[in-house]
Order: sequence, then structure tokens, then C-alpha cells
Amino acid sequence: MTSRFKALSVHLLTATGSVLSMLAMLAAVNERWDMMFLWLVVALIVDGVDGPLARHYHVKTNWPTYDGVLMDLIVDYLTYVFIPAYALFKSGLLPGWTGWIAIIVIVYGSVIYFADTRMKTKDNSFAGFPACWNMVVLVLFALQPNFWIMLAVVVGLAVSMFTNLKFIHPVRTERWRPLSLAMTVGWLIFAAWAAWVDFHPQSWAHYGLAITSIYLIGAGIAQQLLPERGLAR
Repeated sequence: MTSRFKALSVHLLTATGSVLSMLAMLAAVNERWDMMFLWLVVALIVDGVDGPLARHYHVKTNWPTYDGVLMDLIVDYLTYVFIPAYALFKSGLLPGWTGWIAIIVIVYGSVIYFADTRMKTKDNSFAGFPACWNMVVLVLFALQPNFWIMLAVVVGLAVSMFTNLKFIHPVRTERWRPLSLAMTVGWLIFAAWAAWVDFHPQSWAHYGLAITSIYLIGAGIAQQLLPERGLAR
């Protein structure tokens, strides 16, 4: 297999996210939330592996006619933002005006965030919450806290997209990477299992989701508060 064909294959892998997003949307329209989130988990796995593959096979050099970054952003907006926002609204977890507030701040804030050229930090983390609403909404479906808590979480994370708070990239952020990768794999397993059992309230996966989610949200902020010794001033 030539280098050009390998690079093209990575682009085609990224493009499969569009099919996965359609399958998730069809499940959401039928209010099959379990299947919707299972498809979104698969899309998240694809999104996690296509980036390292793209860098390994130098897609910008070996197949430059396709813009992999643009393709990835299109798929990410569908799977990370648009479909989860629809599910949160349509499910009724946020009743009345609270649902409208949530979907507006999610879709509007995220499209602006995705266009921000300052979204990455020097250590390949994210400046501000990286609009991973697929993960947030799945946890809300699983834990189902009071709707005021849900609204506060959504609005708080939406506001944090436009701050200097750091959020790790589990693959690319080098600091604590082994732990971050382990937590990410754990989150994926817990998320898939929670969706598989249709978010049964007594599922053990919910505890795992809570623990791994707290780490993934807070690890970057903790790194800001606890700078590495060599970088401390």
C-alpha cells in the first residue's frame, strides 16, 4: 500500500463519521436514545483514532487535495453538538424554556468555538471547554440530575468555552497522558454499557461515568493550578 493510498484511507475513515451521525440522527428521531448514543460512541472512537493516523501517514503531504481538518470539524459538529443538543431537547429532560435555553447556547456557542483559531494551547490541550456535548449529554441521560442542575451544567460549560480554562486532549496532551488515556478508555466502556442497558438507573456504569467524567473535565484545570516544576515561576 503506497503512502498516498494510506493517506486517502485516513480521509475516508474520517468521512465515515458522516454515516455514523446519520445513523445516530435516525435513532434520535425515533427516540431510541440507547442506539443514538451507541452510534455516537462509535463516532467518538473513530474521531479518536483518525487524528493520530493522519499525523502518522502525513495526510497533508500525501493527499493534500482533501482538507482533513475541515472534514473533521463538519463531522464533529454533527456528532459532538447538533445531535446531542437535539436529544437533550427532545427527551424532555429539560422542560419548557430550559430546553430552549440549552439548545441555543449549545449550538450557537459551539459553532463560534469551532471557528476560533485560538482553541488549542501550546501543549495541544484546549482553551475552553471543547464542545464535547456528546459526552456531557450522555452523562446527563445516565445520571438524570435535577433539571436545574442540568441547565447549570450546560450553561456553565457553554460559558467556559470562551475562557482560558484548560481542558486536556486525552491523546495529545502529554502531561498525565497514561492516566488520561486510561480514563478515556474507561469512559468509553462505561458509556457504551450505559447506553446498551438503555440507561438503567441501577447500572454500575453510571458510577464509572461520573468518576471518569470528573477527571476528564477537571484534569486540565488541575494542571493549570499545579504547574510542572520545571515550568513554575
